[in-house]
Amino acid sequence: MQRWKITIEYDGTQFFGWQKQPDAVCVQQILEEAIAEFSREKIDVSGSGRTDTGVHAFGQVAHFDMEREMEPYQVIDAVNHCLGPYEIAIVAAEKVDDEFHARFSATQRGYIYKILNRRSPSPIYKNRVWNFINPLDESLMQEAADLLIGKHDFSSFRASGCQAESPLKTIDEIKMTRDGEFVFMHISAKSFMYHQVRNIIGTLVLVGDGSMTLDEFKEIFESLDRKKAGITAPPGGLYFNEIKY
Repeated sequence: MQRWKITIEYDGTQFFGWQKQPDAVCVQQILEEAIAEFSREKIDVSGSGRTDTGVHAFGQVAHFDMEREMEPYQVIDAVNHCLGPYEIAIVAAEKVDDEFHARFSATQRGYIYKILNRRSPSPIYKNRVWNFINPLDESLMQEAADLLIGKHDFSSFRASGCQAESPLKTIDEIKMTRDGEFVFMHISAKSFMYHQVRNIIGTLVLVGDGSMTLDEFKEIFESLDRKKAGITAPPGGLYFNEIKY
């Protein structure tokens, strides 16, 4: 039995998130069915983390065990062939030892949130960005984001359905950048709570468009009250970018 580590890219628009569930099309389920199709084995795919409905991935990582002997390029080609019409692709595959676990071996996870900062929507980037029409000052957003670096209680950005044992999380980095009409948030931590990233960006934009001062942002963060923070940003702008081991 060989353990395989795979790196996966997908457009989350057509999926009800990563984790398989009854009567829903999910990335994990589609991958298990694709691998089982060519391997003729019962396959269980374990991912490095969940993505919600409509969230995309450049670098989701997963592992599975398979008896059939294959080379990495053969695994990539076979899985991609069996994925059919679904907007998923395996971009890398490698053999790993049995100690590797896509989720529990991870030391850091990185996300990118993309904002199209203009009044007009984009048919090209539909469901792939948040079309935010008010002008944003990314430097102010960076000042607010800097307050979140380190270990804190993130209850102000914790969704009501979050099942995490504790709201204490450690954010390693948040970097706000602009490229023309696009504003990007790069954020990394060992782990995140349910909707945490989308709740953070949904509040940072209020600082960026002048609706909220830095002092008000700090007060909201320290209040530990989710109701005082901004909205949950749309899922289409969020990308699971990379995992470090």
